[in-house]
Amino acid sequence: MATLQATIAVHAGPAEERRDVVTAARTVFAREGWTHTTVEAIAEQAGLEPAAVEHYFRDKEQLLLSVLLDSAASVAAALTVIAEDHLVQVDDLAADLAALGRAWLTPMTTFPEHFAIVRHIGAEVTRLPAGVLEMWQTAGPRQAQRELARRLRRIADAGLLDIADADHAAGRFVQLVAGSVVQRSFHGALPLADFERDALVDAGVADFIRLFGPTRAA
Repeated sequence: MATLQATIAVHAGPAEERRDVVTAARTVFAREGWTHTTVEAIAEQAGLEPAAVEHYFRDKEQLLLSVLLDSAASVAAALTVIAEDHLVQVDDLAADLAALGRAWLTPMTTFPEHFAIVRHIGAEVTRLPAGVLEMWQTAGPRQAQRELARRLRRIADAGLLDIADADHAAGRFVQLVAGSVVQRSFHGALPLADFERDALVDAGVADFIRLFGPTRAA
């Protein structure tokens, strides 16, 4: 397979038409997954001929990569804003972290096609082109986690958390506070009732504070 790291070879052409292709590909990948998506289906969704799609993207692999990198970067940017908005000032550690946890879950609603693709990825992971998972993780989840780590480091510097490794703490926060909701809702496919989501978030925050709170046992 040609080097995926070279990624998206784009030929000259209207930028708007190329965006239409990416939007159509996102819709079809979200609906059909990697295995069952065809360039023909994407072209039909975009209202174009298959040759027009191939003018911008060499093949289905480049389309998947383009869609994943684009939507993962959008989700990561949204999560960065969420982290900044919720941790500017901490008055009540548990309440503020719980508010952050609830907000951290909102992209599952605001980016439904992205998380539909993520669900397909979970089922088709062994069939995906080499390199796709790594590049997606770097552009999306790891980027969001790095930004969260920076905010948690600030809280630790203020004496509100006991953190030796901020990246590790950020990963644990995502796992403990958001993980149960993500799993039980199947990445947002079956949204939980607010009371159930809040109970899971609060329990995760309590576990996180037990691990990283300043008064935890040595």
